[in-house]
Amino acid sequence: MTTFVPAERRTLYFIGVSTAKSSIMKVFPRWAEHLNISDAAIKGMDFVVHDDPEAYRRAVAFIRSDPLSLGALVTTHKIDLFEACHDLFDEIGSHARLMGETSCLSKRDGRLICHAKDPIASRLSLEAFVPQGHFARTGADVFCMGAGGSAIAITWNLMRKENGDNVPARIIVSNRSPDRLDRLRTIHTEIDSAVPVSYVLAEKAGDNDAVLADLKPGSLVINATGLGKDAPGSPLGDAAQFPERALAWDLNYRGDLVFLDQARRQQQTRGIHVEDGWVYFLHGWTQVIAEVFDIAIPATGPGFDALSEIAAATRRPAS
Repeated sequence: MTTFVPAERRTLYFIGVSTAKSSIMKVFPRWAEHLNISDAAIKGMDFVVHDDPEAYRRAVAFIRSDPLSLGALVTTHKIDLFEACHDLFDEIGSHARLMGETSCLSKRDGRLICHAKDPIASRLSLEAFVPQGHFARTGADVFCMGAGGSAIAITWNLMRKENGDNVPARIIVSNRSPDRLDRLRTIHTEIDSAVPVSYVLAEKAGDNDAVLADLKPGSLVINATGLGKDAPGSPLGDAAQFPERALAWDLNYRGDLVFLDQARRQQQTRGIHVEDGWVYFLHGWTQVIAEVFDIAIPATGPGFDALSEIAAATRRPAS
C-alpha cells in the first residue's frame, strides 16, 4: 500500500501511469518561476490502468486532508477516479458531472472541488489545427478511437448545437470495452445535437481499419486510446489507409507514437495533416495550474506563447 507523505510546500499532484516520463516534470519548475509561484512543487502519483478503486480513494482522501496538497491533474484515470471518489468531493463542476470524469482537483477554503477541464483544453487544441469552418466546408466525418474522458470532451465540443453548420457529418467512436461505449452513448443523449453518432466495438485493430476505410475525405481521425503512450502500439493496423486530406490527431506526444508514424507514411501521398498531443498537453496543464493555484493564465496571445516557448525548450529531439 502506498504511503503518502504530507507536503512541505504547496504541491500539485500528477495522477497518471508513468508520470516521471512526462515533460511536465521539467516544464513545471520553469513555468512556476515565470508565473511567480516558484515556491510550488509537482509530484507524480502512478497507478495502473483501471486500478483498484480503493487506491484512488486513498490518494484523493490524502489530497483532501493535507493542507499543502492543493490539487491534482488527472490523466488516464479520469473516469475511474470519478466513479471511485465522487462522494469525497465537496463540489462537482457542471462539466465534470455531465461527463462523469475528473481531470482536475482543486481546493477553495478547505473544500475539495472536482473539475473537468478537458472540454476547454480540447476546444483550444482543436482550434489550433482544424481550419476554421472545416466541417461546414468539407462535410467530413470524425472517427475517435477510444471512449475515455478525452473522447467525451472532444466529441462534446464537435457536436454541440452552438457550432451551427460547422459540425461533422457524423461521428464514429470505437472502443475495446462495451461498457465505455454505453456510457458515452448515455452522455451524448444529454447533449443538444443533431449530429449522428455511431458506437463501434473494436476488439482488434482490423475493426478500426474497416471504419477508417469508410470515412469521407478531410475527416478527423483521433487516437484517444492511450496506445503509443500508456501501452505500446496503435489502434490501427499497418495496412490501414487514411482518407485523403485527413486530419490525423494523436492525443499522445510521447511514447512510441505508432499511430503518428502510420499517418506520416501517407502524409505526402494522401495530403494528411499530422498533429500530436503537444498543444493539448499545454492547454491541459495550463488550465489546471490556473485552477489549482487560483491564478490567471491566458489561453491565447503573447502570455500563452511565452509559456509554450518555455515548455518547448525542454523537449528532447525526436529519436
